[in-house]
Amino acid sequence: MPLVVPGIMTNPEDKNQEWANKLVGKTFSESDESNETMFCKKDLPETHRIIKPGQPVTRDFRPERLNVHLKEDGTVSHVVHG
Repeated sequence: MPLVVPGIMTNPEDKNQEWANKLVGKTFSESDESNETMFCKKDLPETHRIIKPGQPVTRDFRPERLNVHLKEDGTVSHVVHG
């Protein structure tokens, strides 16, 4: 059995699923307001980006960055690290 050290050897799929459970279906708020149906930037990790439909994004891979993808109505469709 391999040694797993929390914070050092983490599976990116687990981090994606953790954030997906927190955010998918919620609406992004431009203000500092968050509740059961909305979240704001302060709820996200320091390295993140909000990606709106049709928005151009760079293709650089940064494993620590959380990419939050929004639908047309402003709700989160999915999240990925990279």
